Formats: sequence, C-alpha cells, structure tokens
Amino acid sequence: MELKNFLIVVEDIEKSKKFYEDLFGLKLIADNDGNVVLTERLALQQKSYWEKFLGKDVVIESNSAELYFEEENIEDFIQKLETLYPQIKYVNKLMTHTWGQKVIRFYDLDGNLIEVGTPIK
Repeated sequence: MELKNFLIVVEDIEKSKKFYEDLFGLKLIADNDGNVVLTERLALQQKSYWEKFLGKDVVIESNSAELYFEEENIEDFIQKLETLYPQIKYVNKLMTHTWGQKVIRFYDLDGNLIEVGTPIK
C-alpha cells in the first residue's frame, strides 16, 4: 500500500492553487472537477463537494493537522509571504526552537495550518 496524497479542503480552488504555487512552487498535476492534485502529493478539494460527500460541515482552523514545509532561507520566505499575502493569519511568527530550528506557523486562505521551518540538521 502507498499513501498517494494528502487532501485539504478549500473554498476557492483557483485562489488556493495560486497560493500554493506562489509560496511553495507547487504545480498542477490533475484537475478533476472540484478536486485538484498538485506536486508534492497535495490535493485540494472544493469545500462544497467535501461537505456533500461527508454530510457534515467543515471545521475551519480545526488545528488537527498541518502541512509542513522546510525552507533554508526562511527570512526570504517570510518576506514573500508578507508581500503576497499581507492578510495572512499567523499562529506564531518566526521563532527558534531550543534545538535551533527556526519555524513559522500560519493558516492558508482556508484555515489549513501550515508550518515552515528550516531544515533540521
């Protein structure tokens, strides 16, 4: 068995595709009418479809999972984030863990939690 994708729910697929391309360089692999797959195995599911499939409402900012990315030049990434998406909601601004890793946590446009950290050496 193989894990193929990690799926997150989004309100506007086009805005979300642009967000993940702008910030992380992810590219479109497949577009299946309300569900898209990006590079790095990230799938975006249209919120209205997901709620219909499950018969339940999506809980925004549920904090039950996060997307984790590593970036050597984290200060440059933060500058890009703040320039392109100044409205972004932070969980924590840049901090340094006791083991030396710098990290930032924020929500994407739909309340999905993202962490970006420097590579752990």
